[in-house]
Amino acid sequence: MDTPNGHKITLFLEEAGLPYTIHPVNLGRGDQFKPEFLAISPNNRIPAIVDQDPGDGGAPVSVFESGAILLYLAEKTGKFLPRDLRGRIERLEWLFWQVGGLGPMAGQNHHFKQYALEKLVYAIDRYVNETNRLYAVLNKRLVDRAFVAGAYSIADMAAYPWIVPHESQGQKLEDFPHLKRWFEAIRARPATERAYAKAAEINQAPIIGGEESRKILFGQTAANVK
Repeated sequence: MDTPNGHKITLFLEEAGLPYTIHPVNLGRGDQFKPEFLAISPNNRIPAIVDQDPGDGGAPVSVFESGAILLYLAEKTGKFLPRDLRGRIERLEWLFWQVGGLGPMAGQNHHFKQYALEKLVYAIDRYVNETNRLYAVLNKRLVDRAFVAGAYSIADMAAYPWIVPHESQGQKLEDFPHLKRWFEAIRARPATERAYAKAAEINQAPIIGGEESRKILFGQTAANVK
């Protein structure tokens, strides 16, 4: 589906030139609860991958969680994650900054600003403000460097898709000039253009399609874990 976490993986695959097949998972229809999908993604979330040609030459390997997938692909290919200790840990720090901070906070921002039927001012302000703070952290990081941690890496691929919907998050890139320069540089990369074009071809309908899809997406409890 057309979500930031999904885009992370196609960004890597296009940059690395790996052959891949996209299997659409319609979240609003509940495809994420199908047994065959849960077998590779037990948290019923996208993205998830199956590597038919793992490095050990054994059976296919499935990976879920976008950060884990990026790390897996980087280690498999030897690309976008340096092998030296300091370079590696620096990129992993910012990868986990995204998966533990920018993604969750911006995700709640999206939910309460766009999808919640009841507009709770406190919740909206809380997550818009925290998103704003995280943008400032990234902007400060980029003052003296082209990318988040040296050369373009999985840390940049993880963060970029969460900046794409900045307007709907209540943010202005003009307020963050270094982040804006970084954002525009990544957007202009041929691999980025290809990745987003493929997503646009596949996703013709909105994720939220009515009350039933809202229930599927936002009404999950322990009863949905099977």
